[in-house]
Amino acid sequence: MDMTPTDDSTLAEAASTFAALGSEQRLGVLRTLVRAGPDGLSIGELGARSGVTGSTLTHHMKILSAADLVRQVREGRRIICIAAAYARMKSLSEFLLTDCCADSSHPHKDHRHG
Repeated sequence: MDMTPTDDSTLAEAASTFAALGSEQRLGVLRTLVRAGPDGLSIGELGARSGVTGSTLTHHMKILSAADLVRQVREGRRIICIAAAYARMKSLSEFLLTDCCADSSHPHKDHRHG
């Protein structure tokens, strides 16, 4: 997902993705998965580490999956949850920072992102 701030469809896509992160619990679940790394966590371990369990966790994972921020992989009888969309998350932050200070009359010389 390459986000160009001037593109209306990109703005709508970014807003939709940020809306998926608009819950403290969902943000916590995603952060827990990011901390776990590329191997992810079983749904039970994710619940234990994030403090969100049962149908609430299922609901939040459905929303995060729909936003393409996480994915779920079945390994036998276990479901592994993975925060696999690192490029998408980076693109979201770049979307916010691309035009930083562009309209400022006194841009900060040492103001860098990245």
